[in-house]
Amino acid sequence: MNTHAGRKLGRPTGARFAMIRNQAASLLKHEQIRTTYAKAREVSRFTDGIIAAAKKKTLPSLRVVAAAIPDRDIRKKIYDVLVPRYQARPGGMTRVLRLGARDGDNAQMAVVKLVS
Repeated sequence: MNTHAGRKLGRPTGARFAMIRNQAASLLKHEQIRTTYAKAREVSRFTDGIIAAAKKKTLPSLRVVAAAIPDRDIRKKIYDVLVPRYQARPGGMTRVLRLGARDGDNAQMAVVKLVS
């Protein structure tokens, strides 16, 4: 995954990449997460790339997925459940829905979910 593209989200590179990886793992595990709109857009792009790489089923793509998602149970779910579900779909495996403003700081909130 290209870590140089996209929003900076007010974090240094390592922290930003770790946050996106963690949110992508949560999205793949629970199939829906609630976060700010800017983070949701980045997590959506990252997760679509992971699923697209997993659909190739080559050794380099297996390594890309393993580097992005270190949890074995989530990787098993990707290959056993999600890849067959999205095999015929060329892209757009995630959907971002706006929720409105958060009470505390008026940040735009969103739900990211895997398309069924």
